[in-house]
Amino acid sequence: MEAYRRYAPALLRKGERLLGNPSDAEDLVQALFLDLMAQGGAPVELPYLYRAITNRGLNLIRDRGTRARLLEQSGGGAAAAPSRTRCDDQVIGLDILLKVIDRLDPLAVEVLVYRYVDDLTQEEIAALLSTSRKTVGKRLERIRAVVAELRGGRP
Repeated sequence: MEAYRRYAPALLRKGERLLGNPSDAEDLVQALFLDLMAQGGAPVELPYLYRAITNRGLNLIRDRGTRARLLEQSGGGAAAAPSRTRCDDQVIGLDILLKVIDRLDPLAVEVLVYRYVDDLTQEEIAALLSTSRKTVGKRLERIRAVVAELRGGRP
């Protein structure tokens, strides 16, 4: 499949940043392309694939078994985040990130990943989601509020 040869390396990098595990990222990318082939192999573009990998990665993170495994690997305490560990000026661990994800709507979670995992600007996120920069800013404010709430109101 031409799309696999063309886009798989970028999708693998994104999956690794999101999941922190090359094996999980490889499984994610392969499953995506298997599903695309099962649907008849229609031509796809990178923005669609990028969002598909993000959503599949978030679903994997939400999985209860994965949460337990990640916390166990870190010794039962707060797990280190697989990539960027700062929410603006706050250092957050994977345990808080998982709690934040549970409290946000799916679009806000997608904004969180694009901003704090992929390190995209608000303008880039707005273009990717076909929305305004102001909408992205409001979602980021909501994310910051949830993080502050989970940290006991500490900035």
